[in-house]
Amino acid sequence: MIKIGITACFFYPDVTRTVFGPKSLSYVENDMFRYVTQKGILPVLIPDLEKDKLREILEELDGFIFQGGSDLAPSTYGEKPIVPGKWLGDAHRDQYELEIMKFALNNNKPILAICRGMQLMNVYFGGSLYQDIATQKPETLSHRDAIKYDSVHHGIDFSGKNVLSELYKDIQDPVVNSVHHQGVKVLGNNLNVLAVSREDGIIEAMEYTDAPSGRVLGVQWHPEFSETLKDLVLPADRLFNMFIGHVKN
Repeated sequence: MIKIGITACFFYPDVTRTVFGPKSLSYVENDMFRYVTQKGILPVLIPDLEKDKLREILEELDGFIFQGGSDLAPSTYGEKPIVPGKWLGDAHRDQYELEIMKFALNNNKPILAICRGMQLMNVYFGGSLYQDIATQKPETLSHRDAIKYDSVHHGIDFSGKNVLSELYKDIQDPVVNSVHHQGVKVLGNNLNVLAVSREDGIIEAMEYTDAPSGRVLGVQWHPEFSETLKDLVLPADRLFNMFIGHVKN
C-alpha cells in the first residue's frame, strides 16, 4: 500500500476539557481522512515524537500532506504579534511540521500543503505571513467566516500557464472554498505563485521551483472540504490524483 503521512493538529492540556483534560492530543479532521483514503492508499497520522523515533516513521512514508488548523506563531517567521495577545499561533506545531517538511524535501518526497500547510511551506522557505488579512489588508475579501465556514468561496486566477492551469484548463471561471484569515505576505525563496484570489490578489497556490512541477505544491483552499460546495468549486480529485502520481514516480 502507498502510505501517505498527514501532519497532526494538536490539543494541549486543558483541565476544563471533559475527556483527557491533562493530556495532549493529536488529531486529523475526518474529511481529510475521507479525501486521502482510497483503494491502495493508507493515511497515516504522523505522531509528535522525539526526532530519532519520528525519523523511523517518516522513512516508511511515501508522501506527505500538511493539513490546516491553527495559525503559525509570528515568532516562527521572525515577527511579533501585531496585536498583543491575538493570533499567537502554535509554535510547537510549527517546529514539529517544519522538521517533517525538512525530511520530505531532503528525501525528495512529494508534498501537498493545504491552507496552514501552504503558509508553513512559505515560511519554511523564508517567507512571511499576514497575521490577520482583515487587519493588515482591510480592502480584501472576507476569506473566513466561522459560521459559513467551508461554504465561503471566491474565484481565483491562475498565474499564466502552469501545472494547475493545465490541470483545470477546461474550467473557465475557477472557484475555491476559503477558510483562512492569514495568508502569504512575502513570498519565500524558490517558490512560484500558481494562483491568486481574483478579487484581491491574495496568493492561493504555489510550488517549489527546485522540484519537478507539482511535486511540492501548496494550496490555500481546502480540497478535502469540496463536497460541501460540490461542482461549484474545483474538482478535488484531480489535485489528489496529481499528488499520488508524483508519489508513484
